[in-house]
Amino acid sequence: MAREPLINIILFALFPVTAGVAMVLDEPFIITLVTKAAILALAGVGLNIALGLGGLVSFGHAAFFGIGGYAMGVLASHAQSYTPIMETPILIEGTKSMLVIWGVAVVAAALAALLIGVLSLRTTGVYFIMITLAFGQMLYYFAISWPAYGGEDGLSIYIRNDFPGLNTLDPIQFFAIAFTVLAAVLFIAGRLAKAPFGLALSAARQNPERVETVGVAPFRLRLVAFIISGAVTGLAGALFADLNRFVSPTMFSWQTSGEIMVFVILGGVGRLFGPVAGAALFILLEHVLGGLSDFWHVYLGLLLLLVVLFARGGLIGTLAGKETAHD
Repeated sequence: MAREPLINIILFALFPVTAGVAMVLDEPFIITLVTKAAILALAGVGLNIALGLGGLVSFGHAAFFGIGGYAMGVLASHAQSYTPIMETPILIEGTKSMLVIWGVAVVAAALAALLIGVLSLRTTGVYFIMITLAFGQMLYYFAISWPAYGGEDGLSIYIRNDFPGLNTLDPIQFFAIAFTVLAAVLFIAGRLAKAPFGLALSAARQNPERVETVGVAPFRLRLVAFIISGAVTGLAGALFADLNRFVSPTMFSWQTSGEIMVFVILGGVGRLFGPVAGAALFILLEHVLGGLSDFWHVYLGLLLLLVVLFARGGLIGTLAGKETAHD
């Protein structure tokens, strides 16, 4: 077996193994950390579809992460208070069903990605980065000024939402949900990268003029990739809010966008399991170094600098050697 697929299998297996050991040792906090890593990895996989395949350096993916979170918060809070979201012209009620919430989060994030993509993809380089950042910050300040759903203080959900046949308040069962969703999205992302669409998108990233000459519009390829990317990140936002039973404007902040990008860079841009490695490493550093110092981000910044300067393939690329991304 090639080195990178073997690394991916080992890395992926560490998630359920760690959660299983923590369950045996009765350490629910460790299970929660692994669940958090899986959900943040999902957000990173979403960004990696746009960044790794399409070369779209988006600094506003917190917009989709926050939309997913608030989709959960709004629906669950109305179900919690037994009040409808809207009565006229049609009745729309809240829900505690995870499956329904995920559907709303994905659709809402995809529609937002469509709108943002149509406007921002007409630019390139630093202009694209700044426009995506601006949209994220617009939603951040909108959430702060939205008193109906907590405003700056955020919104608490007292009981975790429901999933058929499972007790979502049990840490190991909620981990199983998050891990299964991550596995499904990784499978889809892997197939997407090797499909004609993914190959055309990669070609458009490397040489858009040549792709255009064969009758394929790079703009449409990038827009579709951006929409898929936003939808996946929105799903991660809904899961993250459910994990914490809390949603706040910080989910829209530029720091959140930066952290999602850090997951991808640390693990390896364009590597299918790069965001998984990056998110796991981030959570590990946060847990270990955060207990030693409140300024642990300094060490994270140093590590990120070393990766950018000396390990351009990230953690996965360094371990895999000279094998190409998505092998």
